[in-house]
Amino acid sequence: MARSVYIASPEGDSGKSTVALGVVDLLTRRVGRVGVFRPLAASATETDLVVELLLSHPLVRQDYADALGVTYEAMHRDPDTALGEIVRRFRELSTRFDVLVVLGSDYTDVSTPSELAFNARVAANLGTPVVLVVHGRSRTPAEIRTTADVARMELAAAHAHPVAVIANRVADADVDEVRQALGEGSTWPVSVIPEIPLLSAPTVGRLMAACGGRMISGNPQWLDRVALGFVVAAMSLPNVLTRLHPDATVIAPGDRPDLLPGLVLAHQSGTFPHLSAIVLTGGYPPPESVTRLLDGVPTDLPVLLSDLDTFETATLLAGVRGRLTAGQRVKVETALRVFAESVDGAALLESFDVARSGVVTPLMFQYQLLERARADRRHIVLPEGDDDRILTATATLLRLGVARLTLLGDETAIRARASALGMDISEAAVVSPDDPELVERFAAEYTRLRAAKGMTLQRARETVRDVSYFGTMMVHLGLADGMVSGATHTTAHTIRPSFEIIKTAPGTAIVSSVFLMCLTDRVLVYGDCAVNPDPTAEQLADIAVSSAATAARFGIEPRVALLSYSTGTSGGGADVDKVRAATDLVKRARPDLLVEGPIQYDAAVDAGVARSKLPGSAVAGRATVLIFPDLNTGNNTYKAVQRSAGAVAIGPVLQGLNKPVNDLSRGALVADIVNTVAITAIQAAEAAGATEVPAGAGTAEVAR
Repeated sequence: MARSVYIASPEGDSGKSTVALGVVDLLTRRVGRVGVFRPLAASATETDLVVELLLSHPLVRQDYADALGVTYEAMHRDPDTALGEIVRRFRELSTRFDVLVVLGSDYTDVSTPSELAFNARVAANLGTPVVLVVHGRSRTPAEIRTTADVARMELAAAHAHPVAVIANRVADADVDEVRQALGEGSTWPVSVIPEIPLLSAPTVGRLMAACGGRMISGNPQWLDRVALGFVVAAMSLPNVLTRLHPDATVIAPGDRPDLLPGLVLAHQSGTFPHLSAIVLTGGYPPPESVTRLLDGVPTDLPVLLSDLDTFETATLLAGVRGRLTAGQRVKVETALRVFAESVDGAALLESFDVARSGVVTPLMFQYQLLERARADRRHIVLPEGDDDRILTATATLLRLGVARLTLLGDETAIRARASALGMDISEAAVVSPDDPELVERFAAEYTRLRAAKGMTLQRARETVRDVSYFGTMMVHLGLADGMVSGATHTTAHTIRPSFEIIKTAPGTAIVSSVFLMCLTDRVLVYGDCAVNPDPTAEQLADIAVSSAATAARFGIEPRVALLSYSTGTSGGGADVDKVRAATDLVKRARPDLLVEGPIQYDAAVDAGVARSKLPGSAVAGRATVLIFPDLNTGNNTYKAVQRSAGAVAIGPVLQGLNKPVNDLSRGALVADIVNTVAITAIQAAEAAGATEVPAGAGTAEVAR
């Protein structure tokens, strides 16, 4: 029988979907198979948007039809039979999933006197602990406490077992007081989630439908973007501009065509907030001259035309409410962030007793990276601020709360481009690499560091204006905790400054790299696949020790295999002897590490092969850290596994530097950038003293 948790509320419009999504996300990072079950659905034919939302989570693998129990109609017709069917379907699902998230009803059936009582009866019959969700809109802390107490008594009366309470949609100013009110005399976890206007904001498409409008220009994909409030442009353009705010929808009279170019320009400029849409009223399309002018300023910003007058349009649009649904990436990421920041996930999981799974899928690992980075937000500099992928990743990282970010480049140009892309990077800092004060400071420090190489202050001023050098100097001087670059620059261009400025960490002989290879059910560490072409035995030992420390840093138990074309004593030759010597050096320097070598790849990862080639080995067949004898072998192997086995390769992750700098592939996707920033933030947190595992004796000992 799978463990399960029931998300229930005593009322509608509580934001239960945000909590359910957060719980699903939390569980997917703990166990392998998470399922969703809705005991009571409004309809058998219309899509349940909350169920669809939960099933859209990348780590949930379940068909929509499997997630539904019975309809309101079936429950009214025969409650006992309906309950029996719910229990039957729940038990069937329980055989296929490690944990089920059971979603209570949404209070859409006005003929049911007490849906909470029915939900409590269901939870009791399923034997499922209940997380109670109450809303805080227009309520005092005392009223929220009373609502929770009454609901808890009703659950207990039906023999349901509440284990936690979450107050959602609470005014920012009341969060602490509500937490205190709910926590008084309580032995269960209490969480308070503030009201986030974005989560209940409508999309541009819903606004267009509400006013019967049609899109006359812009990108149709932007109809899925969120509209945060309205500005009625009943004044002259200068006065309208002062009232703009991010993601606003501007409602403008259609017979004021002079406003339209100014609003589009403001949206594109980067010096004014970006907009979600412009709605022209009265059914007056822009004149041909204005249309021709705007044709020369390509923009994705939707311009809608409504036949209603300005007052009617504003009244209708003000009454439109949005929902958190699948496909709305900005809302989903925001919901996950606010849940993670507001809810003690460990305490919540403990309340319904979910054990951690031994399986680690690629997406589980990536979500764990984001969670760890978010727990100690570090400051990362991204030198390539003019790249669209970097801007898109920046918006995602900020929404998820993964790191504090600084982009390098011209601030007006970067913010204008982000605005044109519809990306909110307002929380990111933008610094010019030509900033005279910083250039002088960096040049003086670079001259000092490279004095033995004949560096002059004048040459240093030119050098540090290069974005890679500028970003590296920020990290070196503590203005940032780490750097990620390489989306538009070569690996050498990205990491050369770190060799000159940041240099190797104490006890480390060389800088090397690993890839975190996410297979279907586990994560392996491959090193070195990107930096050192033909390491010596001493360098190979250094790479092995550094890679073991990196593995442990990311929650992978290090069992190190130094690879060769020969296993144990079965072969010889210079290449095998190098690996054998490296293995001996590692064992002497780090007797606490589980190390095997030389060993062939199949014997390292396949238990069957290991039993015949190296019986009794603590590493063979179970290796998690695989050290290749040279760059040619390592680089080709990681790419072969990535392409042929469908593995997700995260990296290269540089190791051995005093402070974290990581390189991107020039073909990096937005997801690759997000993962690499998360890894860099984790490395920075470790370097700052939050070390989970000792780095060990240091690889300089190995070289001796």
